[in-house]
Amino acid sequence: MTFEHLSRTDQQALGRQLRHANKVRSDRMDQIMDDIHLAAAELDELARGHAPPSQAGEDNTAQRAVESPSARGLKNAPPPRSVLRPRPEERQTAPAGSSERPIQNANVPPAPKQAEAKSEPTASSAPQAPAQAEARAEPVNEPTPQARQAAPEPAPAREARQTAPSPESAPLQDEPQPAQADQARAEWPQRDFRTPDPDKPETRIPPIVEGDRGPLKSTSKTSSGDGGGKGSNGSGNGGGRGGGGAGFHKRAAQPNFTQSLANGMAVVRTNLGIVMGFTVFINILVLAIPIYLFQISDRVLTSRSMDTLVMLTAAVVGAVVLQAILDAVRRFILMRTAVEIAVQLGSPILSAAARASLHSNGRDYQVLGDLQQLRSFIVSGTLLSFLDAPMAPLFVLAVFLIHPQLGLIVVGASICLLIIAMINQRMTARPFTDANNLLSRAALHLDSMSRNSQIINALAMIPEVVRIWGRDTAASLQAQVRAQDRNIIMSSISKGVRLLTQVAMLGWGAFLAIQGEITGGMVIAGSIIAARALTPIEGTIEGWNGFSQFRASFGRIKGLLHSSPFNFERLLLPEPKGRLDVERLLFVPPPNKKVLLNGISFSLQPGESLAVIGNSGAGKTTLGKMLVGSILPTSGSVRLDLMDLRNWDQRQFGESIGYLPQDVQLFPGTIKANIARMREDVSDKDIFDAAVLADVHELIAGLSQGYETFVAGDGAPLSGGQKQRVALARAFFGNPKLVVLDEPNSNLDSQGETALAKALEHARKQKITVVTITQRPALLNVVDKILVLNNGSVSMFGTRSEVMAALTGKSGNSPTAINETKPSGEN
Repeated sequence: MTFEHLSRTDQQALGRQLRHANKVRSDRMDQIMDDIHLAAAELDELARGHAPPSQAGEDNTAQRAVESPSARGLKNAPPPRSVLRPRPEERQTAPAGSSERPIQNANVPPAPKQAEAKSEPTASSAPQAPAQAEARAEPVNEPTPQARQAAPEPAPAREARQTAPSPESAPLQDEPQPAQADQARAEWPQRDFRTPDPDKPETRIPPIVEGDRGPLKSTSKTSSGDGGGKGSNGSGNGGGRGGGGAGFHKRAAQPNFTQSLANGMAVVRTNLGIVMGFTVFINILVLAIPIYLFQISDRVLTSRSMDTLVMLTAAVVGAVVLQAILDAVRRFILMRTAVEIAVQLGSPILSAAARASLHSNGRDYQVLGDLQQLRSFIVSGTLLSFLDAPMAPLFVLAVFLIHPQLGLIVVGASICLLIIAMINQRMTARPFTDANNLLSRAALHLDSMSRNSQIINALAMIPEVVRIWGRDTAASLQAQVRAQDRNIIMSSISKGVRLLTQVAMLGWGAFLAIQGEITGGMVIAGSIIAARALTPIEGTIEGWNGFSQFRASFGRIKGLLHSSPFNFERLLLPEPKGRLDVERLLFVPPPNKKVLLNGISFSLQPGESLAVIGNSGAGKTTLGKMLVGSILPTSGSVRLDLMDLRNWDQRQFGESIGYLPQDVQLFPGTIKANIARMREDVSDKDIFDAAVLADVHELIAGLSQGYETFVAGDGAPLSGGQKQRVALARAFFGNPKLVVLDEPNSNLDSQGETALAKALEHARKQKITVVTITQRPALLNVVDKILVLNNGSVSMFGTRSEVMAALTGKSGNSPTAINETKPSGEN
């Protein structure tokens, strides 16, 4: 799992941990640097303070220490904060004209005169101070980070402390130890712990995690290049994984709704297997009461033994308690199974329904109601009856053990109940199906009423829409009544068969008892066991309606998920550049077989803009929907970067385009959320950039709550023009490469049209390919090409100057005449 795949909460927590770790690491490195410089100063102090004077040309310890590689490496380093300095009155200065290298730190005193001739003072090694200065010392200031970067570091302080004690923690030794000091200095490894220089291109700066402002992003000077977007303005480094834009193209796992359905059904089967195990034990424990009655009748009443009665009663009470516990456990499991199936299938069903609604007018959204039907059936008593039904042979076998003739009575009754169940299914299947279909139609009318409530109230259409809804609802209720009537008749017959079976068991059992073949206790026990064997079958017949609805609901869910285009995995392509190719588009809707688009072909290079104009009903809106993949052509193709839209990954394609429909709709939420397309994994900068690109930031800033202004489902409190401009910002969100605008200025005033023109100019600078569908000539001055549609065919296509000249020549001296042609149909 990569950083982008983490949830928002996990990313924030990880960001806080990384910042804390970086701070701890920085503090630790400062401490190590101080300890290292302290060790260097202490060793230089030992080497210079205890080395005996030597004659010229002799090799002494101090000379070797000064000329050692470590000392030469520390010449230009600033002194550590713990280096001792003498009192001001005891400081010595270098004589004028001295050939010695000047001391780089004023806080470090020069070496005594007898040592100047034999050793050269360095900036990092403290010379021997006078004896009077050893009693008084104070730390110097901390070296700057630049000086600390310039000095290579010696070995860790631990090794140095083993060689020489710190002058701050222990007095100097009485006897000099030059050999130890020289050996320690010679063994220093020449390692570099310098802080990286951010100005050097080859240095990689650690990731910066922004975790306190909501969305998380990780930026770096060098890109990992694993495809797609790579930061604020990243253009992607190769194969797929989204496109540019700061954190917008975050890829999730490829959805597989068939696998989701299989996983959900696997959970149901596993839990039902566990429940079936509990059901077996429960049905075995049910035999405790018949056995108890049999023992009381034949043993306790005859022997009058209180001990036997107490023992049998205790055993039966334990069995009943255990049965109740197991029954509660299996109901708990079924309830959690219903919740699990809703969790497993809720998102796939909604996603598949949203995709399928492009071709079904929203009917597939009702499959969510089928998911509720599945949940209801799983927790219903009908399912328990279905689970208890396979245990009926166990009770029939128990009756056979009492007497074979009684067992035959139970078998005959069971066969009768099964025949009744089959007849019930055949008689009620069609009415129940009709009732469900009519109920779905009524639900569609109800949804339409909720979406068009303003029109219904304004035009006083309430009686009409209520009559339409009531007609379908009444027809659904009539079909349901027919089905329920037949089901009730069959249920009553089955209940009568069960009661007659108990009468037959008691009567024939009494006859057998008179004949001396069984006892009275066996008669009572056989009657109870027979009732238990027939009860699940009767419950199955009564709940057959629920089972039929469950089966139909599951069939619709299965069909929706199996046919979803999300199941077909697509290759994740590189971020598109914006080239658009339309080749011989033909669109003939199935119901009326009328040709709406015929042979549409044109091509746009990345960054070009196109205006689609024409009379009303020429097919402009239909063409715009095809360009964004909302509807598919009957023949022909729409290609983005040479790839047919049907072969693009749907998520990747949607993140690479922008779309402003003719009927602008905003989602209930803040303006910020609507611009961000209701996504939570984006930064505020992306939202602001989209608003600026669409030239709507000033409008939003004038609202009382700015970007946090809450918008209702109907767009309130925004006006029509404000809704359209916010939707325009949503279209430009995420750095898209293709933007389709359908009548973007239909609700705009002059100020809004000016802002729209600026937005199109900004899009051109950003190399965004823009297709604008318009009825007004105001936007023609900011596009590169113009396409004229007439009755679904291209009547003119070319550059703006060419088409405008041709149109002006046809219609006089005004290009507005392009909209004065006679309407020919609908879009």
